[in-house]
Amino acid sequence: YAPEDAAQVETQIFKDNSKSVLSTNDSPDVGFGVSLNPYRGCEHGCIYCYARPTHEYLGLSAGLDFETKIFAKPEAPALLRKSLEARSWKPEVIVMSGITDCYQPIERELKLTRQCLEVLAEFRNPGVIITKNALVTRDIDVLTKLAEFNAIQVVISITTLDKELARFMEPRASRPDLRFQAVEQLSKAGIPVSVNMAPIVPGLTDSEIPAILKRAADAGARSAHYTLVRLPYGVKDLFQAWLDEHYPTRKNKVLNHIKDTRGGKLYSAEFGKRMKGEGIYADQIAQMFSHYRKLYGLNKPWLPLSTEHFQRQGEKQMSLF
Repeated sequence: YAPEDAAQVETQIFKDNSKSVLSTNDSPDVGFGVSLNPYRGCEHGCIYCYARPTHEYLGLSAGLDFETKIFAKPEAPALLRKSLEARSWKPEVIVMSGITDCYQPIERELKLTRQCLEVLAEFRNPGVIITKNALVTRDIDVLTKLAEFNAIQVVISITTLDKELARFMEPRASRPDLRFQAVEQLSKAGIPVSVNMAPIVPGLTDSEIPAILKRAADAGARSAHYTLVRLPYGVKDLFQAWLDEHYPTRKNKVLNHIKDTRGGKLYSAEFGKRMKGEGIYADQIAQMFSHYRKLYGLNKPWLPLSTEHFQRQGEKQMSLF
């Protein structure tokens, strides 16, 4: 963790020459099977990001490198098209941002996510977007096309209403108020949108559950969900150093509450427990979230997206006759 350096280091963009763009997942508690990530690394710089260690596979650091050395996949739209055109492809939901945010700042310039959405719209293949960047509203025109066939859902991640905390914790993500504005714009455009309080940091943001869920409901969110902060591998050290710098008087409280939800450790990777935690404190968070989600009408079931309108180019032409 090197906050002073981060302010001085210019983001570098590298080309990722991946030969495929769809990743499959068999983890029982993730909730989706296929994901698409146009970028590796993330400029948002969220200190808690569980994906940081993925940069170490590239020989880079989970700290500053993860935020400033971004790998873009310029062939992502073409590779997606190739996958959907293949006869072996059985249409199913594709989640964008399974690892890093598909609407991170560089997307404003490169537009890889938008191009991938245009491919999904062409094939009418359903997709889910998970982001904490209000830039998603730029693509409402494409999202609306998918919504016509019940083929899109957007999930906006909101962790806090505290502007200062957000600036320290998620330095280059959209401000909380802009994210709520994005929820409102998407909802008014007829695009199903949910709010994810992800992650909840015990002892730091859990007290904000009622206020965040009320704002989400007022903005037009259909439902709300949450995960607890996950600190795998070197993320634990980065997070503790961050607390030392920004919230030293709260450090012990936060770390002890995290341990209360992780069997006495800062992280446990056990399936079924890693997303929500365990123990009395985790149960209290779950009960509070459940109560206010129901109170504000955010407990609507997650509507399944449709694959029945999927079409390939050749099939579209044949349907004209």
